[in-house]
Amino acid sequence: MRIRALASRIIRQFIRDKRTMALLIVAPLLVLSLMYLVFDSDDYVPKLGTIDLPDAIVQQLESESVELHRYPDAAEADAALAEQDIDAYLSLDGATPQLKLEGSDPSKNRAVQLLVARTLSDLPMPGAASGAAAAAHVEPAIGYLHGGEDMTAFDSLGPIFIGVFAFFFVFLIAGVSFLKERTSGTLERLLATPLRRWEIVAGYIIGFGVFTGIQAILIATYCIHVLGLMMDGSLGLVLLMTLLLAVTALSFGMLLSTLANTEFQMIQFIPIVIVPQIFFSGLFDLDTMSPWISWLSHIMPLKYGSEALRNIMLRGEGWSGIALDVYVLIGISFLFMAANVLALRKYRKI
Repeated sequence: MRIRALASRIIRQFIRDKRTMALLIVAPLLVLSLMYLVFDSDDYVPKLGTIDLPDAIVQQLESESVELHRYPDAAEADAALAEQDIDAYLSLDGATPQLKLEGSDPSKNRAVQLLVARTLSDLPMPGAASGAAAAAHVEPAIGYLHGGEDMTAFDSLGPIFIGVFAFFFVFLIAGVSFLKERTSGTLERLLATPLRRWEIVAGYIIGFGVFTGIQAILIATYCIHVLGLMMDGSLGLVLLMTLLLAVTALSFGMLLSTLANTEFQMIQFIPIVIVPQIFFSGLFDLDTMSPWISWLSHIMPLKYGSEALRNIMLRGEGWSGIALDVYVLIGISFLFMAANVLALRKYRKI
């Protein structure tokens, strides 16, 4: 009887907690649906540029699963490569095929190299000798715009990991800390003072931001200087983007903490808020997803930070290459801060 009474009390407690019941049902279904949409995507189709290739090679390429772009000269092909319109371009230097890769994504590099090797394996090169000597000419000379043949998957995904960990831990710490401020009564006492709501939000952002900023900087510098991630750009820009991600996560965590009553309820937001952002942060190729699902990445703050970090660390981009991402993150941060000010209305009317 006592066991049954205890079990009944716990069941009634769960039933009364509508938020927990909803997340218990919705969260796993949402995550599983996202996993299905991400992993059930189409195979990646390489984007290959060509410069004055013989018709036989072009026809062979057209028979493969590839998106071909023709360019009149190397200058235009290099520009397209720098803009990431193509993954690589193929040209001929005499009898030797020249393959130049964009280089920042090892998986795309391998896909293009396999495609080109398969295409050239049965085609003699113009001016090549016959027999065994001809086979020697089908191996393309490979060049890289970014990275190199020794680039690892961790080098490619490392900038995304920096963004993910900075965002996740700051979001969690900020949300739980602000929740403690509210449940302990500290926030209510502050609201009883002449401080305005925006001043309270700004004070919390600055106060929490000092320590979350230190954490974000430590994550970035540790990955670059200790783990040895590839770094072709400015460390200052990397730290700037990491700090912006931390501020965005801080304001977002504070906002969602107003919807929670306990630390457990705050943690329940992780499957709903953090997991989708990880899926759309760049860890998975958005080009292989349906357009309607990949569009969701544009409302994910983590996508802009991760993309900027990759542009800096792997492609050596400067301010012009990340300015849009910076402005978007600043705008999102101010939006969350404004929402925080409005959320405080339910605690005090000014």
